[in-house]
Amino acid sequence: MDTSKKIVHLVTRTMLISVGFILIISGFVVAQSKVGTTAAPFLTLGTGSKGTALGHAYTAEARGADALFWNVAGMAIPTNESTGSVLFSNYELFADISYNALGVTIPVTKNGGVIGLSGAIVDYGNELVRTEFEPEGTGEQFTASDMVIGLSYAQPFTETFFMGGQVKYISQNIWDMSASTVAIDIGLVLITDYLNGLTLAASIQNFGGSMQLSGINVRDTYDPTENIDGDNDRVFVNKELDSWNLPLSFKFGVSIPVIEQKFYSLKVMGESHQTNDQVLNGDFGSQFTFKTNTTNFSIRAGYKDLFLSDNVDSHFTYGAGFDINSGDLRIGFDFALVQQTYLGQTKMIDLRMYF
Repeated sequence: MDTSKKIVHLVTRTMLISVGFILIISGFVVAQSKVGTTAAPFLTLGTGSKGTALGHAYTAEARGADALFWNVAGMAIPTNESTGSVLFSNYELFADISYNALGVTIPVTKNGGVIGLSGAIVDYGNELVRTEFEPEGTGEQFTASDMVIGLSYAQPFTETFFMGGQVKYISQNIWDMSASTVAIDIGLVLITDYLNGLTLAASIQNFGGSMQLSGINVRDTYDPTENIDGDNDRVFVNKELDSWNLPLSFKFGVSIPVIEQKFYSLKVMGESHQTNDQVLNGDFGSQFTFKTNTTNFSIRAGYKDLFLSDNVDSHFTYGAGFDINSGDLRIGFDFALVQQTYLGQTKMIDLRMYF
């Protein structure tokens, strides 16, 4: 057995044991939730209709530009024999909050290397400035937004083992205050010979620095010698605010092609993930695809946050989509729905291109 095959077999065994162990202990772990103790929580929203409709169980299944937001290694896995792709995604949240994302992957080397560019913006819209004396508004308005920009690279090490990394710049802004930092993502994907091509994946996301707000609202004046007349009683100072860590995320995912025929297929996915502000959790999804020579049509369903019970607003997710071959370009459209108990129904739509 050559070295590459030994590596693949070793990685297969290691990931199978790890995923099995994580999934088993997920149901027994009781830990204190630390929700609200990290900065930039928008990084855990999930980007794209496919991953959302599958209940976020997408680490092992993400391909093309989708992989830039779920598991960067997946962008080196060909989709219809191509690794070049574009994704535009729009997510309409509650209270007129909008989430827009764009991702591009481009093959750059003969051995399958792919670079990726990604960006996402959360726009919270305009809000009235309110005070205790003017609760209906002062006549002023303020805005708030979140942003992430990423540069990625991934490549296959063998025909079935893929690895990638991403560097991200993250910023948050509210009125005259802002915070920013840099983080990295690392991902692995392994396509095995078991169960019609069982796929295993692992990723670490948002490993980086902390975020601390700064701006004119922390500036103040101070009199260091209050009891002395004639001195400088307006020394300018900056108040020191707390810094907050990013939502560091560890994920292990499995995708199983239960049925793989010429004109249709059925896949099921499972995933266990842990963030530094939440307990160990599980997600599940399934996808049925009907295929012709030029068109694929898929329906999807998922169940996310299995072990959080009523601590989250929704569990069930749904979606569908299609892609059609148009010469050298393949175009796809997908949508997802998340029915929430208190915040209403949220919708996500995607436009994809493969080249």
